[in-house]
Amino acid sequence: MLAPADWRARAAAHRDRVDALVGPYLAQRAVGTKHPVIDFLFTYYGHKPAQLKRWHPGFGVALAQAPEYVGARGYHQLPNTETVTADPAFLEKRHDTIEFVTRLLEATAARPAQLSCFGLHEWAMVYRTDEVRHQQVPLRLGSAGTDAVVESMQLRCTHYDAFRFFTPEAVPLNIEPLTRADQEHREQPGCLHANMDIYKWGFKLTPLIDSDLLFDSFELACAARELDMRASPYDLSEYAYEPIRIETPSGRAEYVRAQADIATRAEQLRDRLTAACRSLLAG
Repeated sequence: MLAPADWRARAAAHRDRVDALVGPYLAQRAVGTKHPVIDFLFTYYGHKPAQLKRWHPGFGVALAQAPEYVGARGYHQLPNTETVTADPAFLEKRHDTIEFVTRLLEATAARPAQLSCFGLHEWAMVYRTDEVRHQQVPLRLGSAGTDAVVESMQLRCTHYDAFRFFTPEAVPLNIEPLTRADQEHREQPGCLHANMDIYKWGFKLTPLIDSDLLFDSFELACAARELDMRASPYDLSEYAYEPIRIETPSGRAEYVRAQADIATRAEQLRDRLTAACRSLLAG
């Protein structure tokens, strides 16, 4: 049981963390300004800024005098009080999801990291097509130059949710076909998108997991997204992103170093989320 002064202080500190990281972006978003890098974190990943800002203590912790949580998704109000806690019925409802997430996290962690994809999934999404995903930014090498880079290297994507956006012409160039059914057998801890997805699995389990873990995962997703787009075929100089030129040996080496750093950070977060999931399944 957390007293009002305690949990309100924690909630305020959490909101400050969110504002410090994405406050300027959110101010621009509020007036309709789009951002080709950061938007993804709130559009593809469907957790809205207001949801990210709301602090949650996690399952098994009660908040005293918390009328603003009464009726909130996943919460249970103790009878004749303004005390709330994450709802055991909601935990039961999410049981199958927690089991899947646990299996996926454990399977991913058990594999060796592969650091040889060089971020080519973004290039494969615009290979031999005029339909560019980010219309507001140009291709750094143009269409022909982008196609030539894809054709010069082996596509080694292991993440289905990136692979499914490949153009039809790029699909057969991948080292192996990927399917949703094979997801648990293919994801590996070097993959940027698998590491970004730690955040996705965390918010899918909100409010059963605590917001410290969720926001740590969001911070990692931000760093991974920046690396992803710096290595992409897009010219993002207008947004002050220096490209990682993976079409060159030095660029590929730079990408691998940064990818390995993300993987190291993700290892700890994956372990923390796995432990939280196991605790939920046991409780």
